[in-house]
Amino acid sequence: MKEYRVGIIGATGMVGQRFITLLAEHPWFRVTALAASPRSAGKSYKEAVGGRWAMAAPIPEQIAAMTMLDAQGDMEQIAAAVDFVFCAVNMNKEETRALEEAYAKLECPVVSNNSAHRNTPDVPMIIPEINPEHAGVIPFQRARLGTRRGFVAVKSNCSIQSYVPALHPLMDLGVTKVLACTYQAISGAGKTFATWPEMMDNVIPFIGGEEEKSEQEPLKVWGTLEDGKIVKAKGPDITTQCIRVPVTDGHLAAVFFSLGQKVSKEEILRRWAAFAGEPQRLSLPSAPGQFLHYFQEDDRPQTRLERDLEGGMAISVGRLRADTQYDYKFVCLSHNTLRGAAGGAVLMAELLAAKGYFD
Repeated sequence: MKEYRVGIIGATGMVGQRFITLLAEHPWFRVTALAASPRSAGKSYKEAVGGRWAMAAPIPEQIAAMTMLDAQGDMEQIAAAVDFVFCAVNMNKEETRALEEAYAKLECPVVSNNSAHRNTPDVPMIIPEINPEHAGVIPFQRARLGTRRGFVAVKSNCSIQSYVPALHPLMDLGVTKVLACTYQAISGAGKTFATWPEMMDNVIPFIGGEEEKSEQEPLKVWGTLEDGKIVKAKGPDITTQCIRVPVTDGHLAAVFFSLGQKVSKEEILRRWAAFAGEPQRLSLPSAPGQFLHYFQEDDRPQTRLERDLEGGMAISVGRLRADTQYDYKFVCLSHNTLRGAAGGAVLMAELLAAKGYFD
């Protein structure tokens, strides 16, 4: 695979920091531009991030000395210095949409961690193991934007990264309804316990906008490409509750679901064990060898024990059993800033690179 020059827009935030740790030694991608708000422009990355570095590993030496650029004011300079950008800005949706399309119109592809374009019909929202074929909408988006190379692709919300992968191998069995309660880490809000001490010994039963995303985004992921746009699936019916809990990383979900036919527990477990997607077949650098890991123990998966499984890119599942109101229930876990955010975006970029969308 050729080497691609990449930029990180929103490099000082928590997801931006995670991008930096993932890309510092990446075999395909080399960071050549870092950008954030105008107040960071002209500073070294180390100066710009200051005491807000939240990763366990130190700032990579080659990144620490890089000069920060203004994500908006230096757009043309950034676009000329990279083959594509990762975007993880902290802006409102209208500003984010405008920024991402502006980069695309400069013939700079955008792989976005933001939610602004998730409902745009010709913007693919890809979980690489589940709907890689949605990249096929990119030529239609390019026609709308008037670009040759430029486009926007987005990753889905972190809250659906645990239960949607586990449900996906069962969809042809007729999943009719789903109830998912997610227990989400504070890093999903860009926080640590040092910056959010109120979360110590506390649970908050509300995350703004999260439940709507958790109920609607799976339908786009399971949708179909028709007439140049992604058309959402009509089902299953999904209802969720999203709760903030006092853990650093890792989103746990308790999931209940019903099927259109009678299926044994053994068949579900067989499907989970056998499931592999395009990233596994292509041996993409960030792909977990085994996407879905099932734990037989009654007290697993546990957030602290399993969130880093396969570099934080695997999904952990457990406690599959019959339910009195639904057909079955289970619990599942994903690392929200790896699989659910920066890692999922890097894997998507690897898929797009392998398919030639950056060339």
